[in-house]
Amino acid sequence: MDNQELLALLAKSTPSKIILCVLDGVGGLPHPDSGKSELETANTPNLDKIAKDGVCGLMDTVDIGITPGSAPGHLGLFGYDPLKWTIGRGALEALGIDFPLKDSDIAIRGNFCTLDAKGNITDRRAGRLLTEINAKLCSKLTDREYEGIKVIVSPVKDHRFVIVLRGLGLGANIAETDPQILNVCPLAPKALDETSRKTARVLLSFLNDAKDILKDQSPANFFLMRGYAMMPHLPSMEEAYKLKSAAVACYPMYCGLAKAAGMTVINTGKTYAEQVAAVKQIYNDYDFIFLHAKATDACGEDGDFNAKVKAIEEIDSALSDIVNLNPDVLVVTADHSTPAAMAAHSWHAVPVALKAKYCRQDEVKTFSEKAFLSGGLGRFKAKKLMNLMLANAFKLNKFGA
Repeated sequence: MDNQELLALLAKSTPSKIILCVLDGVGGLPHPDSGKSELETANTPNLDKIAKDGVCGLMDTVDIGITPGSAPGHLGLFGYDPLKWTIGRGALEALGIDFPLKDSDIAIRGNFCTLDAKGNITDRRAGRLLTEINAKLCSKLTDREYEGIKVIVSPVKDHRFVIVLRGLGLGANIAETDPQILNVCPLAPKALDETSRKTARVLLSFLNDAKDILKDQSPANFFLMRGYAMMPHLPSMEEAYKLKSAAVACYPMYCGLAKAAGMTVINTGKTYAEQVAAVKQIYNDYDFIFLHAKATDACGEDGDFNAKVKAIEEIDSALSDIVNLNPDVLVVTADHSTPAAMAAHSWHAVPVALKAKYCRQDEVKTFSEKAFLSGGLGRFKAKKLMNLMLANAFKLNKFGA
């Protein structure tokens, strides 16, 4: 029996409330001038209060030393072992925009990028392209056919879009074309098994046409592909934990992930304050609410330390309303670390604070990576966070006689 099966056996439905606040990529590293991380630099009275009133620690969302992608990072937070349940980013992006994905479709995450005259990548995100421009470019690329396979292209947000291959004889085991570094050419969509050879041929033909279509565009004159996937089939939060769950997130991928886990996705505005307002509106209707903040991760990926500090402070300001709801369990954490010093996801453990009536408070007084080293939760894998949330919400029966 694995951990999720154990929780399914013990879980019970109760009126108690759990709120999980995920500050995407909030974990950081010290700035070379100050020696303080983004969290240590920011003014965070509400986060500090949650840490002071709760119990804290550090968490590996996949495993020690493993740099998580957003999907496995979040799956761990929801109690799904990310090493068992793998979901490609393409399928999540498609679900997030309500694309009518079929079981036989291959969904791929696309990133518009900028190439120089030599064909080398100078910007992997094309300056975080405006969504309106993204949509116009997608309209130029969509509805093509190769070897009987239809290629559908649909915008997501900023520089991100979805490519869906629809037809027979397709496999999703394809090498990513994004090398994840600058000043090199995009990689070829190479098939990694026999069943994916047709997929690779179709994508190569599509890329050749796309290069000609986009050659005169600026800054988005090409694109990168990763996250090849088919429709995911996870046990729902209701099936796994007897939770009536909802998600408040403004980025499509996280909405897609929530849908894959059986959560109801709530329409919300773009700011964190608007998202918090949405949580307040639905608070009485659900017993588990996932609240997602993206800005911390985006600033970290841009390598902008000061912007990440500002994003943390803006989120902290809005968090007072969440604290005032006084849920039975309030958790604030991250899906991975994105230090501005690295301008990328990293393997560093993420801070986690849990506030509940019967938690054993520790001596931590501030919300930061360094402070949480001495926290009462110690260091653990994210798939066990659900155990703690359910237990502190009195949603688990006793195990055994």
